[in-house]
Amino acid sequence: MSEILQLAILPFQLPFMQNAFLVTLMISVPMAMLSCFLVLKGWSLMGDAVSHAVLPGVVLAYILSIPLAIGAFAAGLVCAIGTGFIKENSRIKEDTVLGIVFSGMFGLGLTMYVAVQSDVHLDHILFGDMLGIAPADLIQSGLIALAATLFLGILRKDLLLHAFDAQHAQAIGLPVRLLHYGLLAVLSLTVVGALTAVGIILAVAFLVGPGTIAYLMARRFHAMLVTAIAIAVGCSFVGIYASFFIDSAPAPTIVLLMSLVFIATFVKTSIRAHRPA
Repeated sequence: MSEILQLAILPFQLPFMQNAFLVTLMISVPMAMLSCFLVLKGWSLMGDAVSHAVLPGVVLAYILSIPLAIGAFAAGLVCAIGTGFIKENSRIKEDTVLGIVFSGMFGLGLTMYVAVQSDVHLDHILFGDMLGIAPADLIQSGLIALAATLFLGILRKDLLLHAFDAQHAQAIGLPVRLLHYGLLAVLSLTVVGALTAVGIILAVAFLVGPGTIAYLMARRFHAMLVTAIAIAVGCSFVGIYASFFIDSAPAPTIVLLMSLVFIATFVKTSIRAHRPA
């Protein structure tokens, strides 16, 4: 019995596993909160776009020998603000603009990466490296997570009204433009915080999954926020823990687990909706 217990607690005793638990649990909170606003606003593809668009910024930061987070944040902002500008000054629909911008920037990033021959492994950029995360990355992700959580928590009511009815929000005097671009800036910042843990591609799942599942389960926005955070934190914890024993990469395991939770929630809500009263 003691051997089974020792094996069960072994992941919590290893420093690299402790770092993986810590960084993923930190970033899962603001990403879950963001996912609620993205789902309600119909901006799920925006999270995908920003996540992919940071790649050229990462490569450029490597060339200039500056922190990768600065380049990633700048590229994410360029993508978000550029998308908004094109949409406001053309007849092209937002989803089309997003597809053009993020695919173009991702292609530019891959081209730059191949040309530069960086010693930063592409797999770590795309899929994260939470088992090899450094203390400096922990601090960076923690500060970003704290700033994003405070912004979303303090302005949650204003952001909610802006998500449902931007015209009404403007009519009652809310700074609609500031809320719009503030949310985009926090989205870019949060993607940067998740870069070292879950990577560019898998960050998309954190920005869509928790909010979508919570939307199916909750009827009120406050309950949706709490449910999304619980799902993100729970899937992160269980996914990392399970990956240790099945010898799998933590980030894909978390995303797979989140997908299974979505399927189970969808099936349950569909059965309940079709059940005779």
